[in-house]
Amino acid sequence: MATRSIAPIGSSWRQFSFNFIKRTLSTSSPLASASNPSTTVSKSKRKKKKNLFEVAQFLPNWGIGYQMAKTHWSGVAYQITKINLYKDGKHGKAWGIVHKDGIQAADAPKKISGVHKRCWKYIPNSKKTEQITSHPQSEPEVQVT
Repeated sequence: MATRSIAPIGSSWRQFSFNFIKRTLSTSSPLASASNPSTTVSKSKRKKKKNLFEVAQFLPNWGIGYQMAKTHWSGVAYQITKINLYKDGKHGKAWGIVHKDGIQAADAPKKISGVHKRCWKYIPNSKKTEQITSHPQSEPEVQVT
């Protein structure tokens, strides 16, 4: 009985020492990883693109009345008319009027699809910004009930 209990301990000790020697003599050395520049150079961080709500949060009144478009669209934008914002402030639903080449293409607001995709931009030369710069108006009063 005593020899049986010693045998597994002895074999595990040999296994441990063999693995220790195997790790110390392995081919991956610190010099090999230092010579590889791709692992040592940190990747440059990309600028995280924004969804529609992250763009609108910095505009007055959450961007209602301003034009926004996806970055890959050319000549098409939405003038925001309504926003239903969820509690976290980064998700929700939005409605707007389509503008093509700066001209209003629809009369009624349409629900905007893809508002959570990270490819939205603000169109700075919209009519709303031109109205604000030419005729500064006072803020409408907001009543809290």
